[in-house]
Amino acid sequence: MIVIVTGMPGSGKSRIVREFSEHGVPHVSMGDIVREETLKRGLELTKENVAKVSIRLRQELGQNAVAKLTVERVKELLKKSSVVVIDGVRSLDEVGTFRSAFPGERIIIVAVHTPPHMRFSRLKARGRHDDPKSWEDFEERDWKELKFGIGSVIAMADYMLVNDCSRAEYNRKVRELVKKLLTGIK
Repeated sequence: MIVIVTGMPGSGKSRIVREFSEHGVPHVSMGDIVREETLKRGLELTKENVAKVSIRLRQELGQNAVAKLTVERVKELLKKSSVVVIDGVRSLDEVGTFRSAFPGERIIIVAVHTPPHMRFSRLKARGRHDDPKSWEDFEERDWKELKFGIGSVIAMADYMLVNDCSRAEYNRKVRELVKKLLTGIK
């Protein structure tokens, strides 16, 4: 089984990935793939450089470029595990790439929705190099994500977690969902 985790930046995707990891499930971050590609091209990891490489990859390899680069890593992980999590899918083209590359695998999309003001606060607190420094930066990043097609992936999700509650409540929701999904494959 392949579990695709999607959602807008700062929504709480990494918490789902961590919960699967705690159950021994490996994962691939598509964002990490782009950051690795940025470094391979001799560029510093800045918000601007990562964005440029993301766009350049799509120009070179198509709209599903990052998914194409992720497929080999997922294949390797599936040799060792019956479940793999992919974090950061942003378009239905990418979902289609995984469905084509893994025709015998059950592919499940899990989306997280969190209100924008909550995501903005989390991203500011997180402090990663590509996190927005202002509300304007935040909105600009959201629009870029939406232009990639992330809204369509969220709309097609098999499971939707709404993260507008306390951390403890969200953690409970995540644990329940991961347990349900992992129990379903045994």
